[in-house]
Amino acid sequence: MNIKPKKVVVIGAGHVGSHVGFSFVTQGACDELVYIDIDKNKAIAQAEDTEDAIVYLPHHINVKAGDYSDINDAEIIVISAGPLPNMNQTRMDTLKDTIECIKPIIKGIKESKFNGIIINISNPADVITHYLQKELNYPSEKILSTSTTLDSARLRKVLARKLNIDQKSIYAYVMGEHGESQMVPWSCASIFGKNLCDLIKEQPQNYAHLDLEEIANEARLGGWIVLKGKGSTEFGIGTSCVEIAKTIFANERKVCMVSTLLNGEYGQNNVYASVPALVGKDGVINIIELPLNDKELDQFANSCKIMKENLTLSLKY
Repeated sequence: MNIKPKKVVVIGAGHVGSHVGFSFVTQGACDELVYIDIDKNKAIAQAEDTEDAIVYLPHHINVKAGDYSDINDAEIIVISAGPLPNMNQTRMDTLKDTIECIKPIIKGIKESKFNGIIINISNPADVITHYLQKELNYPSEKILSTSTTLDSARLRKVLARKLNIDQKSIYAYVMGEHGESQMVPWSCASIFGKNLCDLIKEQPQNYAHLDLEEIANEARLGGWIVLKGKGSTEFGIGTSCVEIAKTIFANERKVCMVSTLLNGEYGQNNVYASVPALVGKDGVINIIELPLNDKELDQFANSCKIMKENLTLSLKY
């Protein structure tokens, strides 16, 4: 019997990439983990540091620093390269610099035999994922971004604090851009199956204090609080990425909030945006269309418009 190891290559071994790798190891979510970085010594250091922890973890995983020949037989590539924004920038402001970091990665992938799933983290996540898909001429279902997977976790965290209930009992999501134009479809939010808007009307003593606009803003600003405090986000994005990878490896056919190419869904075409999508071993299987109201559709359309405009810019760099 031939058992094929689950192999992941993380391209970009900085703060974010290394925490993605460490999350794979702590969760035992792969069998082989390879770091690739333009700074080879950093990739070696991250691999050694990660492997130092394995003796005290439940799963054995082979970890090493490598090069683009290592992606030939990988199932998943995680791209985590590019500059971090400073406090005077948005994620979109880093677009040009990120493109410069992405170009040699595109070359490395084109020259390889890789045909697996690409998960992009590099910001601005939605635009960069679309740029990668176009430049690689890659099947859109096989290249996706974590995008608002993390923002949705932040939203549920904020709501859980306001309501003093567990995050896992809350079903609320962020859609559109992983960035300033993201939006929350509150009409589809629920507490363990009960519509949140209905709960606000029916139980004002428990829910009327919620300022939904303020909560959405807190979720949007969550990453900036982390960035200001320690220079980069790490644990949340690492775990978010591995959640998607586990869904792919296990062919769970689970709904995830990922950025994928829209072809008519929500009235949008030819744009990568974060939406609920069914994910399995071959990537995105299909997109779930939530019944957004007119206001929410306008907010989502505005977010998509911004990403389309920035994709046009990216293709000129």
